Amino acid sequence: MDLQHVIEVAEATARAAGALLMDGFGSEIEIQTKSSAIDFVTQYDLAAEALILERLQAAFPDHGLIGEEGTDETGRQPYTWYIDPLDGTNNFSHGFPVFCVSLALYEGQTPLAGVIYDPTRDECFKAAAGQGAWLAAPGGTRRLRVSATDTLGQGLLATGFPYDVHTSPLDNGAYVARFIKRAFGLRRAGSAALDMAYVAAGRLDGYWEFKVSPWDVAAGILLVLEAGGTVTAIDGSPVALAEKLHVLADNGLIHEEMLAVIQATMEAEAALAEAAPAAT
Repeated sequence: MDLQHVIEVAEATARAAGALLMDGFGSEIEIQTKSSAIDFVTQYDLAAEALILERLQAAFPDHGLIGEEGTDETGRQPYTWYIDPLDGTNNFSHGFPVFCVSLALYEGQTPLAGVIYDPTRDECFKAAAGQGAWLAAPGGTRRLRVSATDTLGQGLLATGFPYDVHTSPLDNGAYVARFIKRAFGLRRAGSAALDMAYVAAGRLDGYWEFKVSPWDVAAGILLVLEAGGTVTAIDGSPVALAEKLHVLADNGLIHEEMLAVIQATMEAEAALAEAAPAAT
């Protein structure tokens, strides 16, 4: 497979979808909810996904397509596109300028190509397996490398919260509380794809999140790996795309420290849960 051709098509497609999103940004938004009261979808999510599907189907008719807004066409395996037409819908619908288009091609569980396009900054993060990760921006194109930060205490981290945060005990609150005390800083921008792109670019040192969808992180996984970073499941095991993932991505130098904080938090939460019935 010609991965450079794949990247060219994916980048052009992502940029076209991004232009569509920018046409609607700041205008009247029709908001519907999906899995919870804070899981939004707008007419622009749907329009962007339709545009992406049309282009990818024309260019790669034998590939499978899985999209956030309901597309599930397995196609002729093993090649599958994971499509997030608007990662950061809640930001978009509030006029908060942090959102992107994310496209990734996988062969089974192996990432082959990934593109994340931020239309508000005209930044396109892209990676091909074995060929590195790159950022194409108004100032030119440069190769991406993860940061050289080697201690958690100097690490700038990012995270997010699940859509069932109001009702689920796994709401990430305890983990945020521990990392705030141990890391240099913590950000929550509202786009998992951009968080991972920023780890690849060295703008962030690490990122973790629970219950993300495969289209949220599929492109970011390849970007971080090709930029020299580390991506695992939240417990340190190999990461695999699934209906919901618990993901940890970082520059590789602070991975063990992040895992230690996560493990300590898991143990503390389990002890609290075990003690709860006795306390009542």
